Amino acid sequence: MNFLILGGTVFLGRHLINAALAREHDVTIFNRGRHEAEVPPKVERLRGDRNGNLESLRGRRWDAVVDNCGYVPSVVRASARLLAGAVEHYTFISSSSVYRDTSVPGVDESYPVAAITDEQLRASEQIKPEGGIMAHAYGGHYGALKALCEQETEERMPGRVLNVRAGLIVGPFDYSDRFTYWPRRVARGGDVLAPGSPERQLQFIDVRDLADWIVRMAEARQIGTYNASGPDYRLTMQRLLEECQAVSDSNARFVWADEEFLLEAGLAPWSEVPLWIPETNETNRYLFSISHDKAIAAGLAFRPLAHTVRDTLAWDATRPPDTKLRAGLAPEREHEVIAAWHKRASV
Repeated sequence: MNFLILGGTVFLGRHLINAALAREHDVTIFNRGRHEAEVPPKVERLRGDRNGNLESLRGRRWDAVVDNCGYVPSVVRASARLLAGAVEHYTFISSSSVYRDTSVPGVDESYPVAAITDEQLRASEQIKPEGGIMAHAYGGHYGALKALCEQETEERMPGRVLNVRAGLIVGPFDYSDRFTYWPRRVARGGDVLAPGSPERQLQFIDVRDLADWIVRMAEARQIGTYNASGPDYRLTMQRLLEECQAVSDSNARFVWADEEFLLEAGLAPWSEVPLWIPETNETNRYLFSISHDKAIAAGLAFRPLAHTVRDTLAWDATRPPDTKLRAGLAPEREHEVIAAWHKRASV
């Protein structure tokens, strides 16, 4: 098959390329060309910008396209309209953030999606992010915009679209550091601040498992909407930390602090304490309890958690020693909070 991948090659795009090549497909990428050295030589490169310069896509045909960088409806509309007559199958990488809320466990693909006003949509269309984590640029409207992007692809290519509502994507080359923080921190050892209940559920998916499944779904011309996260068992925060400890042979000691204390201490969930969503967050309390049974039935499979931890650590070790993580607690801040927790517990 001939695959066209729209978007960057830093994280998911890189792994989509590798997954397609591993299955002996031809791959063309369309992006701004900012990461040339990271693309295998056999991959065809088309240069352009989805914000107004799609010329290099005209007059070409592909069997399948994977839209890896659609964030606002107008941009997705333009590329989907141009490619409607040039591809047989269109995969749009959406997000589990599309849902109106995750206030109940087990949200599936039929649950209502988020909405925004026309005024909010117009304002979002004016944002021109430059690098970084795109979701941050669109703030609270990220999920609603993704939902509208899904609608755009369906309208332009009815009966040919696969919408992948990915959960938290983790693994090698994840520069968001929301997962990477934990293997790195546990490997460093000592007292590790652990958030909330040890039995709190987590969900995420190794980027390589996601990429391989997407390529196989495109091969089979599968359509429809799928939540795509993992694992296929109930993963807890405690198990993740213990897996990190085992993989790195660390002497880490986990200091479990309750959520009330962490919030009183002013710690920011998700960014300062990655993977932590307080139970007091009624809107997204069950973000890590979304149903992905449909995707599993369609062949989504997961490598062992230890492999994800091991490979993330190995990749992280290749970065410059002074690399500052985008997420997680600074050592001084963590030490301060742990000391305050011990002091409170001793009273």
